[in-house]
Amino acid sequence: MNGLPSKQLVNVVGGCRQARNVEVRSKLWSLEGTRTVQTTVVEVAASKARQVVDVVTDRVTFTLAARLELATAGGWVAAGEAANAMIAWTDARKLCRERLTIRPGYAFGYFVGATCADGTVGRNCVSLVVNESAFAARYADCLTEATGLSARLEPVTRPSGYLQRDVPGFRVRVVSSYLADAVRQYVGGDAHHLRQRFPRVVLRDIDTFTGFLDGYADGDGFRHKGWGGRTVVSANVPFLAELAQIIGARFTPRPKGRASQLVITDRWWARDTFVPENHPLEPVESAWVTVNEVRRRSAGGTKPFTLYSYRLDPYPGFLVNGHLVRQP
Repeated sequence: MNGLPSKQLVNVVGGCRQARNVEVRSKLWSLEGTRTVQTTVVEVAASKARQVVDVVTDRVTFTLAARLELATAGGWVAAGEAANAMIAWTDARKLCRERLTIRPGYAFGYFVGATCADGTVGRNCVSLVVNESAFAARYADCLTEATGLSARLEPVTRPSGYLQRDVPGFRVRVVSSYLADAVRQYVGGDAHHLRQRFPRVVLRDIDTFTGFLDGYADGDGFRHKGWGGRTVVSANVPFLAELAQIIGARFTPRPKGRASQLVITDRWWARDTFVPENHPLEPVESAWVTVNEVRRRSAGGTKPFTLYSYRLDPYPGFLVNGHLVRQP
Protein backbone atom coordinates (compact mmCIF):
# COMPACT_ATOMS: atom_id res chain seq x y z
CA MET A 1 0.00 0.00 0.00
CA ASN A 2 1.12 3.57 -0.74
CA GLY A 3 0.31 6.92 0.79
CA LEU A 4 0.49 9.04 3.91
CA PRO A 5 -1.03 8.43 7.35
CA SER A 6 -4.12 10.51 7.99
CA LYS A 7 -2.44 13.06 10.29
CA GLN A 8 0.76 13.58 8.30
CA LEU A 9 1.08 17.21 7.15
CA VAL A 10 1.15 17.95 3.42
CA ASN A 11 2.34 21.28 1.96
CA VAL A 12 -0.81 22.71 0.38
CA VAL A 13 -0.78 26.06 -1.42
CA GLY A 14 -1.76 28.55 1.27
CA GLY A 15 -0.44 26.54 4.23
CA CYS A 16 -0.38 22.89 5.23
CA ARG A 17 -3.07 20.28 5.73
CA GLN A 18 -3.37 16.80 7.19
CA ALA A 19 -3.30 14.07 4.54
CA ARG A 20 -6.91 13.06 5.25
CA ASN A 21 -8.11 16.61 4.53
CA VAL A 22 -6.54 16.92 1.08
CA GLU A 23 -9.31 16.92 -1.53
CA VAL A 24 -9.69 16.72 -5.29
CA ARG A 25 -8.74 20.09 -6.88
CA SER A 26 -6.51 20.94 -3.91
CA LYS A 27 -3.25 22.54 -5.05
CA LEU A 28 -0.08 21.08 -3.58
CA TRP A 29 3.48 22.36 -3.69
CA SER A 30 6.06 20.43 -5.67
CA LEU A 31 9.61 20.90 -6.95
CA GLU A 32 10.63 21.10 -10.60
CA GLY A 33 14.41 21.30 -10.78
CA THR A 34 15.46 24.06 -8.40
CA ARG A 35 12.11 25.89 -8.32
CA THR A 36 8.90 25.36 -6.39
CA VAL A 37 5.82 24.78 -8.54
CA GLN A 38 2.16 23.97 -7.99
CA THR A 39 0.40 20.74 -8.90
CA THR A 40 -3.28 19.80 -8.65
CA VAL A 41 -4.92 16.78 -7.01
CA VAL A 42 -7.12 14.98 -9.55
CA GLU A 43 -7.87 11.84 -7.51
CA VAL A 44 -7.68 10.78 -3.84
CA ALA A 45 -7.58 7.15 -2.67
CA ALA A 46 -7.54 5.63 0.81
CA SER A 47 -6.17 2.22 1.83
CA LYS A 48 -5.27 0.30 4.97
CA ALA A 49 -1.77 -0.81 6.00
CA ARG A 50 -0.22 -2.46 9.01
CA GLN A 51 3.18 -0.80 8.68
CA VAL A 52 4.67 2.59 7.81
CA VAL A 53 8.13 4.16 8.11
CA ASP A 54 9.35 7.25 9.94
CA VAL A 55 11.93 9.10 7.83
CA VAL A 56 14.31 11.13 10.00
CA THR A 57 16.16 13.90 8.11
CA ASP A 58 18.33 16.82 9.14
CA ARG A 59 15.17 18.94 9.26
CA VAL A 60 12.22 16.93 10.58
CA THR A 61 10.69 13.47 10.94
CA PHE A 62 7.77 12.54 8.69
CA THR A 63 5.78 9.36 8.18
CA LEU A 64 4.73 7.58 4.99
CA ALA A 65 4.33 4.17 3.40
CA ALA A 66 7.60 2.32 2.81
CA ARG A 67 6.90 2.08 -0.96
CA LEU A 68 6.27 5.81 -1.44
CA GLU A 69 9.29 7.26 -3.27
CA LEU A 70 11.65 10.06 -2.26
CA ALA A 71 13.59 12.24 -4.72
CA THR A 72 17.27 11.51 -4.08
CA ALA A 73 20.40 12.83 -5.76
CA GLY A 74 20.56 9.53 -7.68
CA GLY A 75 16.87 9.29 -8.65
CA TRP A 76 13.65 8.15 -7.02
CA VAL A 77 14.09 5.66 -4.16
CA ALA A 78 11.50 3.89 -2.00
CA ALA A 79 11.27 5.50 1.44
CA GLY A 80 11.99 2.19 3.17
CA GLU A 81 15.37 2.01 1.39
CA ALA A 82 16.40 5.68 1.67
CA ALA A 83 18.60 5.53 4.79
CA ASN A 84 21.73 7.74 4.38
CA ALA A 85 20.46 9.12 1.05
CA MET A 86 20.42 12.81 0.10
CA ILE A 87 16.83 13.84 -0.69
CA ALA A 88 15.31 16.97 -2.22
CA TRP A 89 13.98 19.53 0.25
CA THR A 90 12.81 23.13 0.38
CA ASP A 91 12.15 25.38 3.35
CA ALA A 92 8.41 24.94 3.94
CA ARG A 93 8.26 28.25 5.82
CA LYS A 94 9.02 30.09 2.56
CA LEU A 95 6.33 28.43 0.46
CA CYS A 96 3.73 31.10 1.24
CA ARG A 97 5.88 34.06 0.19
CA GLU A 98 5.22 36.07 -2.95
CA ARG A 99 7.23 34.92 -5.95
CA LEU A 100 8.40 37.76 -8.15
CA THR A 101 8.84 37.98 -11.89
CA ILE A 102 12.32 39.47 -12.17
CA ARG A 103 12.91 41.13 -15.53
CA PRO A 104 16.41 41.57 -17.01
CA GLY A 105 17.43 44.83 -18.63
CA TYR A 106 18.93 48.18 -17.71
CA ALA A 107 16.74 48.67 -14.60
CA PHE A 108 17.63 45.24 -13.24
CA GLY A 109 21.34 45.87 -13.80
CA TYR A 110 21.15 49.27 -12.11
CA PHE A 111 19.38 47.78 -9.09
CA VAL A 112 22.02 45.05 -8.70
CA GLY A 113 24.92 47.46 -9.20
CA ALA A 114 23.66 50.02 -6.69
CA THR A 115 22.90 47.26 -4.18
CA CYS A 116 26.44 45.88 -4.55
CA ALA A 117 27.84 49.36 -3.92
CA ASP A 118 25.64 50.80 -1.17
CA GLY A 119 22.82 48.37 -0.43
CA THR A 120 22.07 46.13 2.51
CA VAL A 121 20.56 42.66 2.16
CA GLY A 122 18.76 41.38 5.24
CA ARG A 123 17.04 38.07 5.94
CA ASN A 124 13.83 39.24 4.29
CA CYS A 125 14.52 42.72 2.93
CA VAL A 126 16.73 44.79 0.63
CA SER A 127 17.49 48.44 1.39
CA LEU A 128 19.64 51.36 0.31
CA VAL A 129 20.51 54.40 2.45
CA VAL A 130 22.31 57.28 0.70
CA ASN A 131 22.71 61.04 0.95
CA GLU A 132 21.51 62.00 -2.55
CA SER A 133 17.78 61.98 -3.20
CA ALA A 134 18.30 61.65 -6.98
CA PHE A 135 20.34 58.46 -6.53
CA ALA A 136 17.74 57.01 -4.16
CA ALA A 137 14.94 57.89 -6.59
CA ARG A 138 16.71 56.18 -9.52
CA TYR A 139 17.27 53.11 -7.36
CA ALA A 140 13.60 53.00 -6.33
CA ASP A 141 12.41 53.37 -9.93
CA CYS A 142 14.73 50.64 -11.20
CA LEU A 143 13.83 48.29 -8.35
CA THR A 144 10.14 48.68 -9.15
CA GLU A 145 10.64 48.26 -12.89
CA ALA A 146 12.78 45.13 -12.46
CA THR A 147 10.73 43.36 -9.79
CA GLY A 148 7.26 44.90 -9.67
CA LEU A 149 7.69 45.71 -5.98
CA SER A 150 6.52 49.11 -4.79
CA ALA A 151 9.52 51.15 -3.61
CA ARG A 152 9.55 54.71 -2.30
CA LEU A 153 11.94 57.16 -0.65
CA GLU A 154 11.94 57.75 3.10
CA PRO A 155 13.86 60.66 4.69
CA VAL A 156 16.19 59.36 7.42
CA THR A 157 19.17 60.51 9.44
CA ARG A 158 22.36 58.56 10.05
CA PRO A 159 25.53 59.23 12.02
CA SER A 160 28.58 60.66 10.27
CA GLY A 161 31.94 59.67 11.73
CA TYR A 162 33.66 62.48 9.85
CA LEU A 163 31.26 65.26 10.90
CA GLN A 164 30.60 63.75 14.35
CA ARG A 165 26.86 64.35 13.99
CA ASP A 166 23.75 62.94 12.34
CA VAL A 167 23.28 63.86 8.69
CA PRO A 168 20.11 63.67 6.59
CA GLY A 169 19.71 60.98 3.96
CA PHE A 170 17.21 58.88 2.05
CA ARG A 171 16.28 55.24 2.38
CA VAL A 172 14.64 52.84 -0.06
CA ARG A 173 13.54 49.57 1.54
CA VAL A 174 11.43 46.68 0.30
CA VAL A 175 10.42 43.61 2.30
CA SER A 176 10.78 40.44 0.22
CA SER A 177 12.62 37.32 1.32
CA TYR A 178 12.39 36.11 -2.29
CA LEU A 179 14.32 39.15 -3.57
CA ALA A 180 16.78 38.98 -0.66
CA ASP A 181 17.52 35.33 -1.46
CA ALA A 182 17.93 36.22 -5.14
CA VAL A 183 20.46 39.00 -4.44
CA ARG A 184 22.46 36.75 -2.10
CA GLN A 185 22.54 34.16 -4.86
CA TYR A 186 23.75 36.74 -7.40
CA VAL A 187 26.75 37.67 -5.22
CA GLY A 188 27.74 34.17 -4.16
CA GLY A 189 25.72 33.75 -0.96
CA ASP A 190 27.33 36.45 1.19
CA ALA A 191 26.09 39.98 0.50
CA HIS A 192 28.69 41.70 2.72
CA HIS A 193 30.42 44.31 0.57
CA LEU A 194 33.92 43.02 1.28
CA ARG A 195 33.03 39.37 0.64
CA GLN A 196 30.48 39.55 -2.16
CA ARG A 197 31.48 38.11 -5.51
CA PHE A 198 30.92 39.82 -8.83
CA PRO A 199 27.26 39.18 -9.85
CA ARG A 200 27.69 37.49 -13.23
CA VAL A 201 23.91 37.51 -13.61
CA VAL A 202 24.30 41.06 -15.01
CA LEU A 203 26.19 39.70 -18.03
CA ARG A 204 22.97 38.55 -19.73
CA ASP A 205 23.16 41.36 -22.28
CA ILE A 206 24.82 44.72 -22.83
CA ASP A 207 21.82 46.72 -21.54
CA THR A 208 21.78 44.87 -18.23
CA PHE A 209 25.54 45.26 -17.82
CA THR A 210 25.41 48.97 -18.69
CA GLY A 211 22.78 49.41 -15.98
CA PHE A 212 25.03 47.58 -13.53
CA LEU A 213 27.98 49.88 -14.30
CA ASP A 214 25.81 52.97 -13.84
CA GLY A 215 24.34 51.75 -10.55
CA TYR A 216 27.68 50.63 -9.14
CA ALA A 217 29.44 53.85 -10.16
CA ASP A 218 26.63 56.00 -8.71
CA GLY A 219 27.19 54.28 -5.39
CA ASP A 220 30.95 53.66 -5.17
CA GLY A 221 32.38 55.88 -7.88
CA PHE A 222 32.66 59.31 -9.39
CA ARG A 223 32.73 60.82 -12.90
CA HIS A 224 35.81 62.62 -14.23
CA LYS A 225 35.24 66.19 -15.41
CA GLY A 226 37.94 66.45 -18.02
CA TRP A 227 37.27 63.26 -20.02
CA GLY A 228 34.65 60.57 -20.56
CA GLY A 229 35.12 58.07 -17.80
CA ARG A 230 34.47 57.10 -14.20
CA THR A 231 36.44 55.64 -11.33
CA VAL A 232 35.01 53.16 -8.85
CA VAL A 233 36.56 52.54 -5.45
CA SER A 234 36.36 49.39 -3.33
CA ALA A 235 38.41 47.32 -0.88
CA ASN A 236 36.94 44.16 -2.43
CA VAL A 237 39.87 43.38 -4.73
CA PRO A 238 38.53 40.14 -6.31
CA PHE A 239 35.31 41.99 -7.22
CA LEU A 240 37.17 44.80 -9.00
CA ALA A 241 39.61 42.37 -10.64
CA GLU A 242 36.74 40.40 -12.20
CA LEU A 243 35.03 43.58 -13.35
CA ALA A 244 38.30 44.82 -14.89
CA GLN A 245 38.63 41.62 -16.89
CA ILE A 246 35.11 41.97 -18.27
CA ILE A 247 35.65 45.55 -19.50
CA GLY A 248 39.23 44.93 -20.64
CA ALA A 249 40.79 47.41 -18.21
CA ARG A 250 44.09 47.25 -16.37
CA PHE A 251 43.77 46.97 -12.62
CA THR A 252 46.45 47.22 -9.94
CA PRO A 253 45.27 46.65 -6.33
CA ARG A 254 46.57 48.93 -3.65
CA PRO A 255 48.70 47.22 -0.98
CA LYS A 256 47.90 46.53 2.69
CA GLY A 257 44.14 46.15 2.22
CA ARG A 258 43.52 49.79 1.31
CA ALA A 259 40.67 50.68 -1.06
CA SER A 260 41.61 50.13 -4.69
CA GLN A 261 40.46 52.05 -7.75
CA LEU A 262 39.31 50.92 -11.18
CA VAL A 263 38.97 53.36 -14.09
CA ILE A 264 36.03 52.72 -16.45
CA THR A 265 36.20 54.63 -19.70
CA ASP A 266 32.90 55.43 -21.42
CA ARG A 267 34.20 53.57 -24.50
CA TRP A 268 34.99 50.34 -22.66
CA TRP A 269 32.62 48.48 -25.01
CA ALA A 270 34.92 49.22 -27.99
CA ARG A 271 37.50 46.79 -26.56
CA ASP A 272 35.20 43.87 -27.49
CA THR A 273 35.84 42.03 -24.22
CA PHE A 274 32.20 41.68 -23.14
CA VAL A 275 30.86 38.13 -23.55
CA PRO A 276 27.16 37.55 -22.67
CA GLU A 277 26.37 34.81 -20.14
CA ASN A 278 23.02 33.33 -19.16
CA HIS A 279 22.43 32.91 -15.42
CA PRO A 280 19.10 32.31 -13.63
CA LEU A 281 17.35 35.37 -12.24
CA GLU A 282 15.16 33.37 -9.84
CA PRO A 283 16.67 32.13 -6.58
CA VAL A 284 17.30 28.42 -6.13
CA GLU A 285 14.57 27.13 -3.79
CA SER A 286 15.66 23.51 -3.42
CA ALA A 287 18.45 21.87 -1.43
CA TRP A 288 19.59 18.42 -0.32
CA VAL A 289 19.16 17.01 3.17
CA THR A 290 20.38 13.72 4.58
CA VAL A 291 18.12 10.87 5.68
CA ASN A 292 19.69 10.01 9.04
CA GLU A 293 17.42 7.06 9.78
CA VAL A 294 14.43 5.13 8.50
CA ARG A 295 12.38 3.52 11.29
CA ARG A 296 9.70 0.94 10.57
CA ARG A 297 6.56 1.28 12.67
CA SER A 298 3.72 -1.20 12.98
CA ALA A 299 0.11 -0.46 13.82
CA GLY A 300 -0.67 -1.13 17.45
CA GLY A 301 -3.54 -3.37 18.52
CA THR A 302 -6.05 -4.24 15.82
CA LYS A 303 -6.50 -0.85 14.15
CA PRO A 304 -4.41 -0.45 10.93
CA PHE A 305 -3.10 2.81 9.47
CA THR A 306 -5.31 4.60 6.96
CA LEU A 307 -3.10 5.81 4.10
CA TYR A 308 -4.10 8.54 1.64
CA SER A 309 -2.60 8.70 -1.85
CA TYR A 310 -3.05 11.26 -4.62
CA ARG A 311 -2.95 11.36 -8.39
CA LEU A 312 -1.61 14.74 -9.47
CA ASP A 313 -1.40 16.89 -12.58
CA PRO A 314 0.87 18.17 -14.07
CA TYR A 315 3.65 17.23 -11.62
CA PRO A 316 3.54 13.77 -9.96
CA GLY A 317 5.59 14.74 -6.91
CA PHE A 318 4.45 16.77 -3.88
CA LEU A 319 5.99 18.14 -0.71
CA VAL A 320 5.65 16.57 2.72
CA ASN A 321 7.16 18.86 5.35
CA GLY A 322 9.20 20.34 2.50
CA HIS A 323 10.50 16.93 1.25
CA LEU A 324 9.66 15.81 -2.29
CA VAL A 325 7.80 12.49 -2.55
CA ARG A 326 5.69 10.70 -5.19
CA GLN A 327 3.63 7.58 -5.79
CA PRO A 328 5.74 4.71 -7.21
